[in-house]
Amino acid sequence: MQAKALIATAFLWLAPLAAHADDSASPCAALKRIVAAAPQHFASLSPADGRAVAQPYSDDAQCTAAHGAYQCLWSTRNADTGSGTDALEGVGADIASCLPTATHDGNAPGRQHFYLGERGSRTEITAQSDGATRVKLTVSHQ
Repeated sequence: MQAKALIATAFLWLAPLAAHADDSASPCAALKRIVAAAPQHFASLSPADGRAVAQPYSDDAQCTAAHGAYQCLWSTRNADTGSGTDALEGVGADIASCLPTATHDGNAPGRQHFYLGERGSRTEITAQSDGATRVKLTVSHQ
């Protein structure tokens, strides 16, 4: 009987761990998918494809492909704390770690800029503040 109680207790300890597994979409997978679609003018992307980039920072990302660019705009989860800067820095760090071949050539308090490829066939990635509590990601292709 003690063995059954011990096993039951072990399952109770493990159950909360399983309930909190991270099954959210990956910002890296989304960034890579967006960048890969750039040479085809983002024709293969839907508005939902970019939401995972914002997911660590927001639940309200709105993404569109238009005018040769793919853009996502979102408000930060903790808008009352002015966390737009933290989210911008986080997105910049995600871009740098997920796209290690990207060149980070612009680092300002309200703007992070990266590019991939050679002049004339370059994919540009810009994350910038849009007001105090919003972040905008723009990916375009020359």
